[in-house]
Amino acid sequence: MSVRFDLHTHHSRCGHAEGDIEDYIRAALEAGMDVIGISDHSPYFAHAEDHPNPRVAMPRSEFAAYVEEVLRLKEKYRGRIEVLLGVESDFFPEYADIYRKAYEPYPFDYIIGSVHFTRGVSIFNKNRWKGLSMERKIEEKVHYYEMIALSAESGMFQILGHIDAMKGNYPDFSDIPAAEAIDDALKTIAKCGVAIEVNTSGGTKLCGGWYPSDDILERARHFGVDVTFGSDSHRPGRIAEDWDRVRTRLKEIGFKEWVFFRRKERIAVPL
Repeated sequence: MSVRFDLHTHHSRCGHAEGDIEDYIRAALEAGMDVIGISDHSPYFAHAEDHPNPRVAMPRSEFAAYVEEVLRLKEKYRGRIEVLLGVESDFFPEYADIYRKAYEPYPFDYIIGSVHFTRGVSIFNKNRWKGLSMERKIEEKVHYYEMIALSAESGMFQILGHIDAMKGNYPDFSDIPAAEAIDDALKTIAKCGVAIEVNTSGGTKLCGGWYPSDDILERARHFGVDVTFGSDSHRPGRIAEDWDRVRTRLKEIGFKEWVFFRRKERIAVPL
């Protein structure tokens, strides 16, 4: 029997999500989940200011309280649903050591590594593509997947978040040819033993659908990459969104199992 889990959730601390942590746990119970992971956005640990982007991530000074709240709720709901302590971490190669040290004191079950910026620009910024030749678009896509490969090699993460989310507000991203770079990234992810998530939040962006696309999932299976599930919920009503459809699609692609993490140990469960 498969374990029902959702590892990617946010809450009001990040400044752009609705509800508190307990709202998401209750929603997970209502959705019949066995496991719910709490993974709000990491603070900007390398920034001089405590709270440089109030609509993007929590203050650095709030991080310990975030961890304490999740651990308290883990105990409160023990026996009803397993609550996992996670965080969705930005990946900036130049600041990796700062982030690594920031996470060390805490008993994380998993850390999701997400590339949200390349060359200092948000991956969701539609304007970054304006006026670029196809050659330059290819360069940008290749660079994005090089960053994803570096995030896998960093050793900081158990899961990589939404690995084709650059298509979120620019659906034509999927048609930019960069198959070799994607394959190289997937090979690196497999070698490093990191999982990728099927993230169902693409439906909230212009691209619709999930991250990553079926063709990337097919290549991931070919290279032996583990997969997991995350709704990337920013409101409690999206918990476990499309869970059954994702499970069915992964089975059709040929996956036999998916994974979650407890104290950073890989737990494989049948689809």
